[in-house]
Amino acid sequence: MRVIVLGAGVVGIASAWYLAADGHDVTVVERQPAPARETSFANGGQISVSHAEPWANPSAPGKALRWLGREDAPLLWRLRADPAQWAWGLRFLRECTAARARGNIRAIVALGLASRTALQALRGQLGLEYDQLERGILHFYTDAGEFERALPQAALMREFGCERVPKTAAECLAIEPALAASRAPVVGGTYTAGDESGDARRFTEELARHATGRGVVFRYGATVAGLVREGGRVLGVRLEDGELLAADATVVALGSYSPLLLRPLGVRLPVYPAKGYSATLPLAEGSPAPTVSLTDDGCKIVISRLGARLRVAGTAEFAGYDMALNATRCQALVRRIEEVFPEVRTAGEVEFWAGLRPSTPGNVPFVCGLGGDLNGLWLNTGHGTLGWTLACGSARLLADAMAGRDPGIDARPYCL
Repeated sequence: MRVIVLGAGVVGIASAWYLAADGHDVTVVERQPAPARETSFANGGQISVSHAEPWANPSAPGKALRWLGREDAPLLWRLRADPAQWAWGLRFLRECTAARARGNIRAIVALGLASRTALQALRGQLGLEYDQLERGILHFYTDAGEFERALPQAALMREFGCERVPKTAAECLAIEPALAASRAPVVGGTYTAGDESGDARRFTEELARHATGRGVVFRYGATVAGLVREGGRVLGVRLEDGELLAADATVVALGSYSPLLLRPLGVRLPVYPAKGYSATLPLAEGSPAPTVSLTDDGCKIVISRLGARLRVAGTAEFAGYDMALNATRCQALVRRIEEVFPEVRTAGEVEFWAGLRPSTPGNVPFVCGLGGDLNGLWLNTGHGTLGWTLACGSARLLADAMAGRDPGIDARPYCL
């Protein structure tokens, strides 16, 4: 088939790769001049199946209320006169029950495990290099209450196949000795040995290069004006310059911008942007920085070693499509690094970045065809904070669905 993939982030590029591997004639359309220039550019750097607990859980409404108006809050909801934000918020509250959170964790873990396996196979097949480290992910806690609340979620993930194992404070320091200097003492943690870390942008660029060698055509600097529908099918896309790109199948992998493209067709996609921040610290030679990827659950941030850089990323700011850097939230990331790793020395200026994570109310992405009078239209979007974690698995699931193959996991949770 002729397939158009809209978006050249990590999800779009992975989709293009697996579809081309199935023999399809694939074109990727991207408004930026190169791949991974938006949400995949400077994320937290984790392949983290262990991060499967959705934001929507029984404790979330109370925390959100306590954090309301606090500029450096891990989750900041900026109330706007935006019907999409309010509609998304109501669906988010509906997902906060224990039963729904359990189902969402099951779906995220299933896709995450399949995705991690696919990534490892792809890395071996292509010899990809992207500052990867296979040293697991350690969730650490400096608050005893947070640690106790994490244990049931870790047990639930183990039930679904993700080996997130509780660790004592001493065991945490043995896994990552750099934590011993923390001014906020570690009280315990959980460790997932199979999780990984690395630079998502480098991974995406490398995979795009290999996709080009496989015949994928890239149309960079091309902005989509709209989808073209006729006779109960989506026939392709029209670009802003008027050019029509025809296709048998069109894949929407535009992250937070996916619902804007779909709205004129009457599709109300429950995806809303959650702005996340990152700070990248260039490390001085010999600086005692961590080498195990870390999740600081209390502050909702992740920390990953990327070669001679240290990346700290996280928090969620629901402020629509605003991309402005908030100095308070940026500095909160750096302050936490200074508190937990006071001996880290930098070799230059810290680089700050913000990106829009495409979030569904339950953190489960949409990977499916729409059918009906939208035949030929496919979704691979809504991955929230787990875009890279779920990218290869989502792309494989998409390719299997297009081919009518058994994907090996239950595909129903990822349908609109």
